Amino acid sequence: MNRKNKHLLAGICASCLLLPAMWFAAAHGYDPLAIGAHALPAPLDLAVIDSARGREIPIRVFLPAEKLPAPVVLFSHGLGGSRAGNAFMATHWAARGYVAVFIQHPGSDCSVWQDKPAAERMQAMRRAASAKNFLLRVKDIPAVLDQLQRWHGTAGHALAGRLDLKKIGMSGHSFGAMTSQAVSGQKNAMADFNDARIRAAVAFSPSSPRRGSPREAFGRVSIPWLLMTGTKDVAVIGNTDPESRLAVFPALPPGGKYELVLDKAEHSAFTDRPLPGDTEKRNPNHHRVILALSTAFWDAWLRDDAAARVWLDGSGPVSLLEKNDRWQKK
Repeated sequence: MNRKNKHLLAGICASCLLLPAMWFAAAHGYDPLAIGAHALPAPLDLAVIDSARGREIPIRVFLPAEKLPAPVVLFSHGLGGSRAGNAFMATHWAARGYVAVFIQHPGSDCSVWQDKPAAERMQAMRRAASAKNFLLRVKDIPAVLDQLQRWHGTAGHALAGRLDLKKIGMSGHSFGAMTSQAVSGQKNAMADFNDARIRAAVAFSPSSPRRGSPREAFGRVSIPWLLMTGTKDVAVIGNTDPESRLAVFPALPPGGKYELVLDKAEHSAFTDRPLPGDTEKRNPNHHRVILALSTAFWDAWLRDDAAARVWLDGSGPVSLLEKNDRWQKK
């Protein structure tokens, strides 16, 4: 066989390796935006009591329609938020078969500003963006997981037998992204906050460390991470800018790592509504992309869904993006 034919055969063989995966995804009609016709149960508002810290942590739990053990996805809100925020994510994830647990962190939640005069709210928010509240937040995560385990095994409880706690995902926005990063692989100078129960994480508006290099902070993240940010993703409090957010992905080791950058997306693009100071008109496609990519990521890495993995690692994400949006993986 001559050299030309050898190269041709090698190319054909390489293509053949991709075809089964492509056929598999097409045959299964994978669509991360598709949801079933069954109505979801009403969300459950519960409270986790952390006796050791004298702390009560409100949570809102969105259950899927099927009453089988389901993977669990946690969400940590941004500064000044609550368990009621980002319901568009919670309802979609639940409709896709996940138990979505939205956590409210006292001390950096909506109580910080709700009872303050308008002129004092920004200063109150700045005070709440503290190391103290960061430590409270990261310790809320294992407390919630421990309580979910107890409720899962408590006969008669609304969550009894409903949770697959071997498949746990962590997510959050802004201050919640910092919380998610800290418990899912980031090296932190204060202490080791990683929780080995977490199998995958999504950070909406991620942050680089204020001290030390991104490589040192993120170079040992061993589980899959999905980062989502925007070209105008600036936080008024903390002055975190797009450059800081974009420094996270290059510092991550390869293997199940993804980054989405939405063109002209501001900090509020990853929330339910605009924030004071927004200058861009909200783009409806941003939420569509956020839901599709986060769902495919959970399906691929929590459910080990082969079709989802093919979609996520192939042309699925870019088929939803607009011209100047960016997507990369490693």
